[in-house]
Amino acid sequence: MRNFQRILLAGLLTSFLLSACSGTVSTNPVASPTGPGRTPPPPTATPEPERPLAARVNGQPIYLADYERQVAQYQAALVASGENLSSPEVQQRLLQMRKQILDWMIEQVLLEQAAAGMGITVTEEEIDAEIARLVADAGSQEEFSRRLERSGMTLQDLRAQLRADLIRNRVLERVRATVPSQAEQVHARHILVDTPELAQRILAQLQSGADFAQLARLYSQDESTRDAGGDLGWFPRGVLLAPEVEEAAFALQAGQISQVVRSAFGYHIVQTLERAENRPISPENLQLLQEQTVQRWIESLWNQAVIERYVE
Repeated sequence: MRNFQRILLAGLLTSFLLSACSGTVSTNPVASPTGPGRTPPPPTATPEPERPLAARVNGQPIYLADYERQVAQYQAALVASGENLSSPEVQQRLLQMRKQILDWMIEQVLLEQAAAGMGITVTEEEIDAEIARLVADAGSQEEFSRRLERSGMTLQDLRAQLRADLIRNRVLERVRATVPSQAEQVHARHILVDTPELAQRILAQLQSGADFAQLARLYSQDESTRDAGGDLGWFPRGVLLAPEVEEAAFALQAGQISQVVRSAFGYHIVQTLERAENRPISPENLQLLQEQTVQRWIESLWNQAVIERYVE
């Protein structure tokens, strides 16, 4: 049940695009109404009626009907969860979600365009396998169909959503893989206080030979490291919440202590304990670096794209 709900709810948060139907051109000659020997007029194409747009992304359309269908699915999910659509709170949420849904649809187009450039594809057989897993999770084909109907989605909607999810996952995995698993790192510790005067007094004690860990346990306001004597562990560049502390740690040699460093959190004194030019990155830091890389990459897609919006 959980997997099925995850997929269906994801369908409310990411987009799918249905390809436009192309106009057809007759290639059969027609009989001349003016008699034999006359050249029949050339065949003419039947122009496809213009479909209203919600947005255009690098020239690729997002049709208003597809956007409104996504909004309707979100509303259906709210109703299924017992929400009152007429309440002012839910109405305000719906207004916010309309913009977010369009943003998600735009981002999905950007990811699909990037996937095409990377040669990433999803086959119908892979989508069939995903649906088979959802049916198995539901327990029967009948229950699967009931859940799909309650979600406000059609099977075609679900297939499009599964395709979008698979493409997104594969593209982002490709981006995450660009982050190296080893990097230059330092092992450092710090003391955080809220006034420069106190920081200077602590620094003077350290310069006179006081024990860093003992002073950290006594004075530091960083609850996450205080009991460990201010120990930040090993870390590469780009993972600390206070970049000023990170910069100071990488500027020091092993055993050195910084001057007072100011950040948004307060005033720090930093000591670098060890350095390594090429050390394996811990799993938690590697995941953080990967997610940062993904975020920057997605932001670059948005910044480089030509996006036209036609709905508020």
